[in-house]
Amino acid sequence: MKSEQALFGERLRNAVKAAGYAQSPSELARLLTRHGGDPTTPQAISRWLHGKSMPRQRNLKALAQLLRIEPTALQYGTDTTSRVRESRTEFRISAPDQHAIDAFLVLPAKARKIVRDLIEHLGEERERKR
Repeated sequence: MKSEQALFGERLRNAVKAAGYAQSPSELARLLTRHGGDPTTPQAISRWLHGKSMPRQRNLKALAQLLRIEPTALQYGTDTTSRVRESRTEFRISAPDQHAIDAFLVLPAKARKIVRDLIEHLGEERERKR
């Protein structure tokens, strides 16, 4: 019988893969702090991924937010909450694209305008090349 830590490691690896991230402890450490987690070493995250240890609650919640799953699903393997969820069949956005959108939304208004103008310009360039 597998330990709770080993089962957590499997769920974490599966969630990381499903979210479209590489299973890089360094990358996950960087992203974890962006989502409200405590600063964590890549070695600690490697232990999580390999089922040798489990994160503290704050980091578990940050991981769940990053990977877009419920914390209980990540920790215990089942989603014990009963919430109404919006259908996601209409939209397929990769995790890196979603994080780019999230980063855009927290920019000041002036910076958002610059990004929108750049995207519009790149779209026009693409149309001209067709």
